[in-house]
Amino acid sequence: MLETSPTCSPSAPARAPIADPPDGWRAWVMVGAAFVVGFVVFGVTYSFGVFFKPIAAEFGAGRAATSAFFSITGLIFYLLGSVTGHVSDRFGPRVIVGIGAATMGAGLVLTAFIGKVWVGYLTYGIGVGVGAACVYVPTLAIIGGWFVRGRNTALGIAAAGTGCGTLLMPPLAAWMIERHGWRATDLVLGVVCAVLLAGCAIVVRRPPLAAAAGAERSLGGVVRSRAFIMLYASWVLATTALFVPFVFLPAFAVSHGASEVAASALLSLLGGMGILGRVGIGALSARIGMLRLFKGSVLVMAASYLIWLAVSAYHWQVVFAILLGLGYGIRISLMPAVLIEFFGLPNLGAILGIFFTASGISASLGPLLAGWIVDATDSYRWGIVFALATATLGLLAILPLRVDDAREARRARRLMV
Repeated sequence: MLETSPTCSPSAPARAPIADPPDGWRAWVMVGAAFVVGFVVFGVTYSFGVFFKPIAAEFGAGRAATSAFFSITGLIFYLLGSVTGHVSDRFGPRVIVGIGAATMGAGLVLTAFIGKVWVGYLTYGIGVGVGAACVYVPTLAIIGGWFVRGRNTALGIAAAGTGCGTLLMPPLAAWMIERHGWRATDLVLGVVCAVLLAGCAIVVRRPPLAAAAGAERSLGGVVRSRAFIMLYASWVLATTALFVPFVFLPAFAVSHGASEVAASALLSLLGGMGILGRVGIGALSARIGMLRLFKGSVLVMAASYLIWLAVSAYHWQVVFAILLGLGYGIRISLMPAVLIEFFGLPNLGAILGIFFTASGISASLGPLLAGWIVDATDSYRWGIVFALATATLGLLAILPLRVDDAREARRARRLMV
């Protein structure tokens, strides 16, 4: 069973009653805020695939140079999360989320006025990346501390925001780009994102269980643990593969005869199938087991790339998006719960932020390496082979992880009390 309450000695002073008890109505407000943040952050960043061609065409940039927009954003987003998560643990999430709302909105608005590609690296790459880091990790990290009974379900619903954003935003962005151009689309997205995220900053607050949690295990001890290293390595590899279709799948589909809207629909389908995995995560993990289900999600992701590699017809690209979306949705929904299972609630924001640096590495490697491979070979095939190889290595990295590793981590936490 997860440790959700402090360990107290007989002589320990009584704690004050918790003003906002876990599993109450305010806890679900936090879930709603995390849902909206995930919708905005991933809806915007994962819509970059539909901006890819018009930006490349306007500036005459190659695939690698254009994909750098996404790579810089992802790198900053995930690497800075270790800082924003720690700040949120110390001072609460409200101020840092407010800063993120302003920064992300400003970054998108300024991108609408760029005249050179390298300026876009600053406005979009840094602006959106910093803003996303400030809003996403702090809001996701607080969910675990607001729940006892429904924690996995709450985390799944909160994570479903990323899937909903990926489902709805790419076709909406593609429709707006066709009618008004990519610059006007960025301008509108910037204003809307700033308003929505500012609303989330107003309602979020520090979780009651984090404030009442017991002794903290040092972050150094967490990072050096066998379980963390295995989870981290698997996440780097499998997410490197994941970023390849998020950037190149629409362009691949267009090159094989699909329309722009049909191509962007693949990203929507990928995100939509991810929602199914997220929403049903509580029941699935109870039936199958959290760690076993986590490994299974990575297996499904790796296997899906075989379809993308083997056949290029649009309906098979749909099958690929469905399978990858299911595996991706389950994996990202389980990730916070798995970290809580192994390392507990204390310092969860910092732990999540450190773990998210794995995605930063992936964001910097996946699109750039795949873009370089596609440019060098003038074919998407070897870029897909690269994604398949890294996804398979991600599965192999996590296979030796055992439930006993979680038990040992929990015993180590108890010994520190």
